Amino acid sequence: MKKTFIVASLFFISLLSIDAFSQIKLPKLLNKKAGSGITENEAGQGIKEALTQGVTNAVLNLNKTDGFFGSEIYKMLLPEDAKKMESTLRKMGMGAQVDKAILAINRGAEDAVAFAKPIFVDAIKEMTLTDALNIVKGNKDAATQYFKQKTSTKLTEAFTPSVKTSLEKVDATKYYTDIVTTYNKLPTTFNKMNPDLTSYVVGKAVDALFDQVAKEEANIRANPAARATDILKKVFGG
Repeated sequence: MKKTFIVASLFFISLLSIDAFSQIKLPKLLNKKAGSGITENEAGQGIKEALTQGVTNAVLNLNKTDGFFGSEIYKMLLPEDAKKMESTLRKMGMGAQVDKAILAINRGAEDAVAFAKPIFVDAIKEMTLTDALNIVKGNKDAATQYFKQKTSTKLTEAFTPSVKTSLEKVDATKYYTDIVTTYNKLPTTFNKMNPDLTSYVVGKAVDALFDQVAKEEANIRANPAARATDILKKVFGG
């Protein structure tokens, strides 16, 4: 039982700000938790629910109209190696076509991130109590780092076909291929562009997801109001 209270208390402590933590004596916190009857399993469940809640919010923030395109942080422009192509085409009066391609690329990413949630949820289900305690005792972004380690490869693999499908669904592939083909036919173009967008969008989408997960993790650790379910309230306090 002593171990149970320590597990619950450690995670509760991790959600407090540094200033608040400095005002609390560990024995008093343990005594408070001892009266709440929290089991080790409940503590582990609370951690998993907190992570599931954070992941759900992260995906929802991006899987919507303008989740990428309307964001100053996540909006996707053309790939870095396409900057010269973009500049050339805009000078030729093809700015509208370039803008249409950029919009479609972002719409494809917004559609594709929906496929991320099941991958994250599977990683949470596989989490052991040891994993959870390492998150508790780790850095403030320990959960995000856990997800990166467990899901980066799976996300990339899962996103590749879904992003390709999404890009085709919103005609991003067509619009991008059109401007690349036009550029490649110019007599001044010596380095031909590759019209394949998928790997670029996959990388950007995965990076955006992990950034959102990091923000959600910080919110859950710092903000009691972010703990929405009964088990979260029981483990971490209302």
